[in-house]
Amino acid sequence: MAKNAENQRRRELEQGFNNVQTRRENRVRQLRDVAADYFADYRLRFRGVTFAEYAIGHVVRQLGEKLLVDVDETTILAYQTVRLKEKAAPKSINEEVRFLLATMGEYGDVIRVRLRKKKKLKLPTRRKIGKAYEPEETQRMGDVSRNSRSPHIQLALTLGLNAGMWDAEIKSLTWG
Repeated sequence: MAKNAENQRRRELEQGFNNVQTRRENRVRQLRDVAADYFADYRLRFRGVTFAEYAIGHVVRQLGEKLLVDVDETTILAYQTVRLKEKAAPKSINEEVRFLLATMGEYGDVIRVRLRKKKKLKLPTRRKIGKAYEPEETQRMGDVSRNSRSPHIQLALTLGLNAGMWDAEIKSLTWG
């Protein structure tokens, strides 16, 4: 019985998964290697790679040892559950899944369609944009910024709190 199961598994690897016809070498690669190739290409095409590196890093940490043909809808749903248990935000998990499916190419497209039909592709996200700091939080940040080694931290915090600016907006300000 074990021999038959092994033969069946070999046939699955040779025939491909989800009837997607690609080269055999691509079907039996580990997700870790496919993600490394994808990220190298992504780095050449896009300037902002920090979040992509973060998202792909989490995917590789959880699923890197799996073969490409072993990743299916249940794997994606299990990944979402594991990341929710790690207290990751649903929006971050959705982006990580997007990168995972993009990494997988045609396999990912098939899985994306199946999950979308089942309405399980994306986790529901909060509609709330942000929250105001409590007065105690603002006071504590002010105290910490005054004792910081950099004299610019307090100025940046004051500007951010009073003008509602993001850190990237503050960093890109010019005198003009």
